[in-house]
Amino acid sequence: MTTLTVYTTGPACMQCRLTKNALATAGVPFEEVDVRRTPAALDYIQTELGYTQAPVVVVTDDDHWSGFQPDQIHRITTTLARRP
Repeated sequence: MTTLTVYTTGPACMQCRLTKNALATAGVPFEEVDVRRTPAALDYIQTELGYTQAPVVVVTDDDHWSGFQPDQIHRITTTLARRP
């Protein structure tokens, strides 16, 4: 199964917590990267992806979003469930 990367700004970020909880509840594996502690990750999400809001969820180089997006989480959950 694909492991997503969730770029967060730490435990004070409500949208980050909601996103991580929704992914965990759906059984979607993810790796959390705190951009406050990883300057290269902050540069990546701002410069390469163009986001200024956390969380940023990266599924692939071409599939990513910012913010708490239940519809995107549902899409990923159903897409990953169809893969062998």
